[in-house]
Amino acid sequence: MWQAIKEANVPQLKDPILLEGLPGIGNVGKIAIDFVIEELKAKKIYSLFSYTFPHSVFVNDNDLVELPSIELYYKKFDGRKRDLLILTGDVQPVDEVSSYEFCEKVIELAKKMGAREIITTGGIGLNKVPEKPQVYITGNNKEVIKRYAKGTAVETKIHGVVGPIIGVSGLLVGLGKMREMDAVALLAETYGHPMYLGVSGAIEILRVLNIKLGVKLNLSKLHKEIEQLEKETIKRTKKFSALTMKKGNEASYIG
Repeated sequence: MWQAIKEANVPQLKDPILLEGLPGIGNVGKIAIDFVIEELKAKKIYSLFSYTFPHSVFVNDNDLVELPSIELYYKKFDGRKRDLLILTGDVQPVDEVSSYEFCEKVIELAKKMGAREIITTGGIGLNKVPEKPQVYITGNNKEVIKRYAKGTAVETKIHGVVGPIIGVSGLLVGLGKMREMDAVALLAETYGHPMYLGVSGAIEILRVLNIKLGVKLNLSKLHKEIEQLEKETIKRTKKFSALTMKKGNEASYIG
């Protein structure tokens, strides 16, 4: 079972979009979404906890033990039509049942706060480092795919490019359809090695989010911020990579 631990009062949000980025191939989604949280100064409202987390802890910079965590943030904008709910964390659920339970819990929380739409992010594992990563899009209905693809360089022809989308990035889109939520997944090409960090892929996803969400991320700061996020990501996720990722080939993907 998943517990949602309330960290702060939940504000009244305007038609929020749920934005997700958890560890996966190249940590593409996590790098991108951690940058969004940092850049927008989003505020944490929930921590999610389960006994199905990997049975390990972190030792932080203060030489103290920390449990792995998954957290839900929000960003409220002035004068905008839509706010954001942002999901990030150290790990993904490590088995099928807990993955489904986790995604159901996240959707339940998001819907209570007024969300009707989901964007997930992740990487497509290739057998070599791409020179310029392509971002692909899929979703749970053609209308939402068309809306998020418009005005961007994302590729909508994804069938045969990736295999099953394993993990939260896939399940949130699939379960979203069952729960009457429009959802898309933005997937960037990256090198499929378990220890490779897909910074270039994360940057391409952020470019798409900048266009479609109008969040005005300061991309000139991106590389400097990404360097720091890389260091933190390495420390907090490499020990769990064997539990949350599977080695793949050019047609494989994990959210």
